[in-house]
Amino acid sequence: MAVNFSYIPIIDISPLLAKSDDPKMAQDPGVLDVVAQLDKACTQAGFFYVKGHGIPDTLLKGVRDITRRFFELPYEEKAKIKMTPANGFRGYEKIGENITEGRPDMHEAIDCYREVTKGMYGDLGKVMEGYNHWPQNPPKFKVLMEEYISLCKDLASKIMRGIALALGGSPYEFEGDRAGDPFWVMRIIGYPCVSTVNDIGCGAHTDYGLLTLLNQDDDINALQVKNLSGEWISAPPVPGSLVCNIGDMLKIYSNGLYESTLHRVINNSSKYRVSVVYFYETNFDTAVEPLDTYKTRTNGDKRFERAVYGEHLVKKVLTNFVE
Repeated sequence: MAVNFSYIPIIDISPLLAKSDDPKMAQDPGVLDVVAQLDKACTQAGFFYVKGHGIPDTLLKGVRDITRRFFELPYEEKAKIKMTPANGFRGYEKIGENITEGRPDMHEAIDCYREVTKGMYGDLGKVMEGYNHWPQNPPKFKVLMEEYISLCKDLASKIMRGIALALGGSPYEFEGDRAGDPFWVMRIIGYPCVSTVNDIGCGAHTDYGLLTLLNQDDDINALQVKNLSGEWISAPPVPGSLVCNIGDMLKIYSNGLYESTLHRVINNSSKYRVSVVYFYETNFDTAVEPLDTYKTRTNGDKRFERAVYGEHLVKKVLTNFVE
């Protein structure tokens, strides 16, 4: 369980990335220092910033800028890619259509998922079958976002090698049958400023998969993370960084050592806020259960039963929207 943290730590992961493809990475002092920091952050808060991640600032800003340009368009233009269940819940949703804990969220978004072709995962994946509908306006939206998704996937897989080491496994613990063919989700989100004290941009929730990478506006403080005492701790923007947090599947893999911490968004700024959130997941049909390495940290007490990631995702998706 997350402790009474009062801030979100910043981790320079460049030593980990420099050695992430080296079979001897677990023996490198720089890597081990990053691993120790990751372990502490995942144990205490479930959230951390990363710098030295290698994604160019120009691209981080570019995806936010093109997102803002899309959300500035008239509704009729945005609705050309309107989200529908028939396309695996991909596409645009207007303000108030996304639901968290039974309450409409004050944001608009484009929801994207890894493409799922017919029969790809049998009955398990039927709800998610479809392909992403990218807007034609602004131009080059698809090209820019797909470049960003590719870099995020690579970055997340390398961070997960550090987390695997932190949990006492090999760096490749989350590859192969666990996340060697990872599913991914991306939410491209716009938050207007709140108009009443009861408005919440996105209600309190945990994320579903392994690791989240959040690219948020540099000048708006809106993300809040809940600590053990129930206090909401601010996660203000750190320019050039990404905010990372762990999801429900990693909580199970770690046998509860790592917390998928509750968080929410409240945009009290007078400015419209943009965030682009990439979720790195397990293989869609993976049965997730605590790693054998948990025994050295939890006295052999298995606290979680197995969960199939695809079932977990579909259950969440089916309760997330107003029809």
